[in-house]
Amino acid sequence: MKNRFLIGLRHGLPIGLGYLSVSFAFGIFSLGQGLSIWETLLISMTNLTSAGQLAGVPIIAAGGSLAELAVTQLVINLRYSLMSVSLSQKLHESVDLPHRFAVAFFNTDEVFAVASSRTEPLTKSYLYGLGVCPYLGWSLGTLAGALAGDILPASLTSALGITIYGMFVAIVIPAMRERRATTWCVLLAVVLSCAFRYLPLLCRVSSGFAMILCAVAASALLAYLAPLEQEGEA
Repeated sequence: MKNRFLIGLRHGLPIGLGYLSVSFAFGIFSLGQGLSIWETLLISMTNLTSAGQLAGVPIIAAGGSLAELAVTQLVINLRYSLMSVSLSQKLHESVDLPHRFAVAFFNTDEVFAVASSRTEPLTKSYLYGLGVCPYLGWSLGTLAGALAGDILPASLTSALGITIYGMFVAIVIPAMRERRATTWCVLLAVVLSCAFRYLPLLCRVSSGFAMILCAVAASALLAYLAPLEQEGEA
């Protein structure tokens, strides 16, 4: 069992190193929104979702409602439920319900990709080893970014804060190149977002609910107009 933990630890190390730079940018971004260093660190220690944290911090900073924050997180992080269901099919019988809840906490996109590529049943020792480095990398990177944002000049922290948006652009661009429908979905979401920002009546909608409406409307429309073909279909 010890060997499996060490194997998981080794597999999670590259993920943890990759999270350092992303969470560093989040730490700067969060501090720029008016949160304290310890509030920023607490968010990362209790959440492992870059998109969810990036969307949630402005809502918290603006004094948005808990319902607005909850629905935003539900929409953005719904994919983790699907990944957890998929991963549950590969779990070893020793992974009981309490351990499944613990594993689900750090089931990020990258952790899921590594774990799902394993051919043997996933033991709790391996999964805990796999989650250690990503969790530490995300938390320590956030703390470093928050500390840097509190020390570095405002002009420099503003420039560094842009990197987290660059990360999401880097995620979206390959998918847009792969499928034209994804490109139209992104463009529609951008148009709707601009409408909620500049049109007289729509601009009264809070940023959190505007984000929810744009994401759901664009995704639903393109899912209807250009659905993915199921395996086996012509």
